[in-house]
Amino acid sequence: MSNDEITNLLTMVLIVMIVILFILVVVYVVLRAKTKNPKPKKQDGQLAGNSSQKTPAKATTVTYNKQSIFSFMDFDKIQDNMIVRKNGTKFLMVIECQGVNYDLMSGLEKNSVEQGFIQFLNTLRYPIQIYVQTRTVNLESGIIKYKERINEIKDRLLKKQMEYSRKEAMGYSQEDLNEARLEVTREQNLYEYGVDLVNNTERMSLNKNILRKNYFVIIDYVPEEIGTSNYDKDEIRNRAFSELYTKAQSIINALAVCNVNGKILDSNQLAELLYIAYNRDDAEIYDLNKALNAGYDELYSTAPDVLQKRMKAINEKIEQDARVKANEALSQAMTESEEQRRVRKKEAEMDDLIREMAKFIIEENQEIVGSDIAEVAKEKIDEETNTKKATRKKTTKAKEREGNDEKKQERARKASA
Repeated sequence: MSNDEITNLLTMVLIVMIVILFILVVVYVVLRAKTKNPKPKKQDGQLAGNSSQKTPAKATTVTYNKQSIFSFMDFDKIQDNMIVRKNGTKFLMVIECQGVNYDLMSGLEKNSVEQGFIQFLNTLRYPIQIYVQTRTVNLESGIIKYKERINEIKDRLLKKQMEYSRKEAMGYSQEDLNEARLEVTREQNLYEYGVDLVNNTERMSLNKNILRKNYFVIIDYVPEEIGTSNYDKDEIRNRAFSELYTKAQSIINALAVCNVNGKILDSNQLAELLYIAYNRDDAEIYDLNKALNAGYDELYSTAPDVLQKRMKAINEKIEQDARVKANEALSQAMTESEEQRRVRKKEAEMDDLIREMAKFIIEENQEIVGSDIAEVAKEKIDEETNTKKATRKKTTKAKEREGNDEKKQERARKASA
């Protein structure tokens, strides 16, 4: 193809592309105009002549506030081991009862429990509510305590092993070695037993079907029953606590007759009771203690600074690694034999031994080479040794100065920061 033909072809392609671009621009403008001016929809039964009339649509917004959530929870707060409800017009106190295994009792024991429970019901002069709450058994706190105990046993085991190695290296009697070996074996068995126990407990904790029932007796106090128009809120709360505490103690004493022990729940235990009641699924994964320790009741701005937490983690890591390194060094030092120590000492004194051996060889051949030459050779050996010592000393001082300079620079950087 010639240059003219190529130019004509490119010109035609350019013209086609310009036409296509123009068409796309026109289509875009038309669509944009339609979206800006939509046609109003006609309502059913509206005449064509009234199509110009517009009916504005009303947007309804739903607002949610804190008050709706608190109303759903059906209690105001927990105060003085009581649950406060309905803006201080009703107070509740909860007694936790320890159940008895009725099926394993003998006939006389069952009869005694039944009579005691009948006596308890006959002594009631006010309404009560019996509440049963099923909880999943959480073994995490026990596992953490077990692991802490196992770490203590492991440290003792390492100390016993190092003590046994030290006695073996120092040549103690066979009786002492047997006694030390027995201590090591005892700690080893205890450590292995603890590790096996923790592993089994962790596998058991994965089973969510391990349930436990907790039994509660709930008593209430309504200040309106005695008329509280002349009392302020503090006096009403104190009077409610006094009344509920007296009723709770009478119930605990009455239940003790049928071998049922009871105790009054404090504020933290009441919070846990309500937390599990309102968060039954989540409580199995994230219990109340974790939620409180995580600071859920605080603002996010009160959390520790991330740099402080990082520094704390670094310090803990340094201490942990230092302990491991110290234990390894002590273990190696204890197990090192006397022969190895002698070899290492001889290696450190090798330069001095070479110098003394060289002088001895010169003295043996003094008659052959002459006394003058022998003395000059000895002096050269001494000069070389002194030169090496001076060089080594200078190197050591230079390293010390460099270390001091680095420390000064580090302190200057910290002061400027």
